[in-house]
Amino acid sequence: MRILIVEDDRETASNITAGLRANATLIDNAMDGYTGLTMAARDAYDLLIVDRMLPKLDGLSMVRELRNAGHEVPVLMVSALGEVDARVEGLEAGADDYLAKPFAMIELRARFAALSRRSHALDKATLLRVADLELNRVSHEVRRGNKLIDLQPREFRLLEYLMAHSGRVVTRNMLLEHVWEFHFDPQTSVIETHVSRLRAKIDRGFHQELLHTVRGAGYCLRVSD
Repeated sequence: MRILIVEDDRETASNITAGLRANATLIDNAMDGYTGLTMAARDAYDLLIVDRMLPKLDGLSMVRELRNAGHEVPVLMVSALGEVDARVEGLEAGADDYLAKPFAMIELRARFAALSRRSHALDKATLLRVADLELNRVSHEVRRGNKLIDLQPREFRLLEYLMAHSGRVVTRNMLLEHVWEFHFDPQTSVIETHVSRLRAKIDRGFHQELLHTVRGAGYCLRVSD
């Protein structure tokens, strides 16, 4: 579970981090909305915890921009503004839940658990689509347009992970953890080899390239600009 906390109050961010540490494999922090937006759009997080009142870009605007860009990561918005109108504004901006400050850590953990279940259900959708590329998790069929694409099991897992995080940069370490489960020497070029083979199968002969290398960062499956 990868969490991004976007909170400009260091003490609050530290308390949230400490409270959720046992439930997360990685917790990142951003101190302003602009940095939070950049990190959330670039990396594949399972949950965002976003303060409403942030410098540079407020939490409402940050979440709206994420949703407008097609990112479906669950968002828990936290704020000292706890009135009904304020909560409705947060939900209408695209937050999945809204928690008023001050809050008890036990309630934060309960909200976290509920959103985690929702995220897990989303990740297990049967059919994944990016443009005209489709992957069926039940039949293990992959099609692009009318063409059936034959993938080896590891290629299928690689594509499945990339499609589940489409539009976001997936790092080499993330692929090591979720696709290969660290079952080989990380210094080898096995990821690059598999990505190259996968790209040839899903992109070669098609007008639009979907699998992109992001230099110095990783890979991203998205529709070309």
